[in-house]
Amino acid sequence: MTKGEHRIFTDKFKQQMVQLYVNGKPRKDIIRGYDLTPSSLDKWIKQSQTSGSFKEKENQTGHIPVK
Repeated sequence: MTKGEHRIFTDKFKQQMVQLYVNGKPRKDIIRGYDLTPSSLDKWIKQSQTSGSFKEKENQTGHIPVK
């Protein structure tokens, strides 16, 4: 990946990366193995833990999901 290149990841991919982390794979190995930025992985982990969603709208402070 070149500097400044923007990649789009599916929710399924993000969930797989979070699951690898939850299952005990070292964070640095996930980042290195999948060419991710540390901030992206950290964001996905936080989103998964707080709302269970990777949608920006559902992760805004004060947002209450409608069921």
